[in-house]
Amino acid sequence: MRKSYQLRITNYELRIMIKHLEGKVALVTGATRGIGRGIAIGLGEAGATVYVTGRSLNNSSSDGVFGSLSETQLAIEEAGGVGIPVQVDHSDDEQVRLLFERIQDEQHGQLDLLVNNAYSGVQALKDAYSQPFWDCEPSLWDASNNVGLRSHYVASVFAARMMTKRNSGLICTISSWGSMFYLFKTAYGVGKAACDRLAADMAVELKPHNVASVSIWPGIVGTELFSSFASEVNQTNTTEKNYSFLSDRYNWETPLFTGRAIAALAGEPNLMRHTGRVQIVAELANKYGIVDENGDRPASLRSSRFLLPAALPVLKKYSSLIPDIKVPWSLLLLVALGSPKI
Repeated sequence: MRKSYQLRITNYELRIMIKHLEGKVALVTGATRGIGRGIAIGLGEAGATVYVTGRSLNNSSSDGVFGSLSETQLAIEEAGGVGIPVQVDHSDDEQVRLLFERIQDEQHGQLDLLVNNAYSGVQALKDAYSQPFWDCEPSLWDASNNVGLRSHYVASVFAARMMTKRNSGLICTISSWGSMFYLFKTAYGVGKAACDRLAADMAVELKPHNVASVSIWPGIVGTELFSSFASEVNQTNTTEKNYSFLSDRYNWETPLFTGRAIAALAGEPNLMRHTGRVQIVAELANKYGIVDENGDRPASLRSSRFLLPAALPVLKKYSSLIPDIKVPWSLLLLVALGSPKI
């Protein structure tokens, strides 16, 4: 997992060499596979001690996709960090309480970073993909927002109790562009909007204690489950151009990209100026000089470098020549919500 360094060293490669998170303690929830695993590895690259949670300590399968905490631990250590796997079901508050009690004891009260990532709704959303919300069982709400919203609040409660005593810390809540635009299902979008509000409101109460809280928006992430989902969607929507970004994997990110962005943000000396805000992974990467696993730097989904080729696929081969101009938040909100009705 370690990179082979050449004479020309990028800013991010230099940061990896320095191990700027060495001595820091992090917790990433839901890290057996997917974005959580990528985040844990990114923090390991930076030298952190990373607790990782999930329901499977050893190899297991979810919809044919394999992964385990033991494998994540090995990947963290190969990247240069320390991995500590803890089997936890985040729908069980008592298991979560015991997790933080263990970190408290083993790390003498130190917890520098919590990444709220655990999510149990992927399979339920996949099963309900073609159905409107009223044809789905109401349990779809719980599948999307129990482990994935409520669990984030619970973990943040225990993390904040540790961080505020030390007047230091960062809580990152993994959210999605689905909080602003319709994506997947109604229950999904409402849950992601609530994640953003959770991060923002926690920031207000945590700010006097010098603890930051942010919402993280990855782009289109090629996780194992999303790749499988994209293949199935393409098979049933082969004639619709709206699905071309799935078929050609245009501007996809790897899970490690999010990990590297969070690792860079966690090392930010003026961290509190970012608290309460949405942080877009691709824009953090641009700011900190981060590249993805393959050496590329995917564009933000609100950048002209993404939007123009997405609308006119013929431009994809020229995307590197398109100026990186961001659509302002105010305009995005107008597009997402429509004009106000009086």
